[in-house]
Amino acid sequence: MPIGEICTREVIICNRSTNVLEAAQLMRRYHVGDLVIVEESEGKRIPVGLITDRDIVISVIAMQLDPTTITAGDLISRDVVVISEDQGVFETIERMRAHGVRRMPVVDQDGALAGIIAVDDLTELLAEELTQLSKLISKEQTLEIEKKPGNFLGVASLGKSAGR
Repeated sequence: MPIGEICTREVIICNRSTNVLEAAQLMRRYHVGDLVIVEESEGKRIPVGLITDRDIVISVIAMQLDPTTITAGDLISRDVVVISEDQGVFETIERMRAHGVRRMPVVDQDGALAGIIAVDDLTELLAEELTQLSKLISKEQTLEIEKKPGNFLGVASLGKSAGR
């Protein structure tokens, strides 16, 4: 399944010059724990970073810095790790693990922001898949029992055949 089918398409964004106070207010207003930092290029929003509520707490609040003078761009500590919307779930998990990230912007074929995927989204998807698999197992067992009443795993019929 392409990651573009399960990612969150409504992404809350900011730019490098957004101050940390404004970023925190955006997170509060939209009930999110992260913002994708973008740059506009030819009418496209290109992800250049990610800022999390944890980044704000550890890098600004705990250091007693003024959140109105520090910008989202100041908190970018490394290149943003992105995934193409046509990549699969397994490739996305592998990329997250390889880079040690819990969230990744999802980009289209032009590198423009298409969505965001988080470990929580993948965990929910995989839990649903495992639930469906477990239902298959119990359904198969129920069908087997219904087809051979009183004859679990063919033991009874073997006994009858052997007695003839």
